Amino acid sequence: MRRELGFRVGIGAFAVLLLILVGAIGVELTRQSWLSIKEFGFQFWLTRTWDPVAGEFGALPFIWGTLYSSILALVISTPIALGIAVFISELCPARLRGPLTFLTELLAAIPSIVYGLWGIFVLAPAVRALETATPEFLRALPLFEGPPLGNGMLAAGLILAVMVIPFTSSVAREVLKTVPAAQREAAYALGATRFEAIRAAIFFARTGIIGAVMLGFGRALGETMAVTMVIGNRHDIAASLFAPGYTMAAVIANEFTEAATDIHFSALSLVAFVLFIVTVLVNAGARLLIWRVSKGRPGGGADL
Repeated sequence: MRRELGFRVGIGAFAVLLLILVGAIGVELTRQSWLSIKEFGFQFWLTRTWDPVAGEFGALPFIWGTLYSSILALVISTPIALGIAVFISELCPARLRGPLTFLTELLAAIPSIVYGLWGIFVLAPAVRALETATPEFLRALPLFEGPPLGNGMLAAGLILAVMVIPFTSSVAREVLKTVPAAQREAAYALGATRFEAIRAAIFFARTGIIGAVMLGFGRALGETMAVTMVIGNRHDIAASLFAPGYTMAAVIANEFTEAATDIHFSALSLVAFVLFIVTVLVNAGARLLIWRVSKGRPGGGADL
């Protein structure tokens, strides 16, 4: 009895320590960014100027670049990740399921810097060739205007999509495993085809799948080195897929060691603080949705 109590107390202490660590990170980032909060206020997020020499800082281009590249990555990766999850959990032969699962999850183990080098030497030239081959009538549209540089939002979105796929597909696959067999059996009993039975399973697990997509979104928001190496790192806001941009994580990585003034350091800390809060909220929301499915509450999905 005492051993069981000691075990519970020890495990609980580790959990509390993790919460304290997260809280300490938030407190320290708040303390370091307080000078910028007092100096710029809410205008810090509404202005475009980022001039360390003049002491003027506005983070709007970084917010735009972070959201643009992350949402673009989700648009590209979600159908692919969901297709992988459905194939492995529903259609894949048993002897191939293990190797395919291993290869998919192996993508998550590749270091970010390796993705960045692949982006520079392989992805960026391919994107440049695609941009060069884009018809002139499309180049006249705001979404495709600009010189064919190769480095830009499209390259960043593609490399983020590759990095997000293993996270989203892995979680979506586990969520699909929690769907009761009775759901599929009931669909077959009603005369459904295999496609319709799979669609019913996806509908039942839709809350958890949304959570998996959100988890991938949180991963894309905080990615640093790979995106920094292919996005172009320009302080600008543009709707074009071909235009260079900047992200919050990238500006911190590029300028943190070069911050020569207190206000510059504080501005970067404020960017880090907001990125920290957004990432925590997105991941917490994703975990909550996945937990609801694992507890048998699919969020409104009715049994067939």
